[in-house]
Amino acid sequence: MIRAVLRAAFAASILFAVPAFAHDGVVHLGDINISAPFTRATLPNAPVGGGFMTIENTGSEADRLVSVSANVSGAVQIHEMAMQGDVMKMRQLADGIEIPAGETVTLAPGGLHVMFMGLNQAFVEGESVPVTLTFEKAGSVDVELAVLGNAADAAPAAHATH
Repeated sequence: MIRAVLRAAFAASILFAVPAFAHDGVVHLGDINISAPFTRATLPNAPVGGGFMTIENTGSEADRLVSVSANVSGAVQIHEMAMQGDVMKMRQLADGIEIPAGETVTLAPGGLHVMFMGLNQAFVEGESVPVTLTFEKAGSVDVELAVLGNAADAAPAAHATH
């Protein structure tokens, strides 16, 4: 009897100690769901790389992706690309990206994205890049970005389970 109670208490403590989990290829962190995380393969001496994913907020309050960290580069920033007249411009979003309540935000090539600057190593197709996403309200979660081909526009369903 005591053993059963101890096992149940241990199992319950694991649930509180590990607030983020993956189910059906989606990483869950409170009201935040992260799916289809990927990056593109880079050339051996490439100085930069990009990270992409879909972030859904199922909650009733907005949250904000405030930072991304990784050991694969000297700096990691949150960026957006947007047309200004006839010129595509990229800029850092120092305040991060708002994830409105009940909405989904997609980080994709040519738009919002994670920027890895000063790469320590090439991103090799078939491997993965570990990152930590930090949200203003939901907290932090570790996510693996699948490294796809250098022209990939989106993670196919098979890669969403990484």
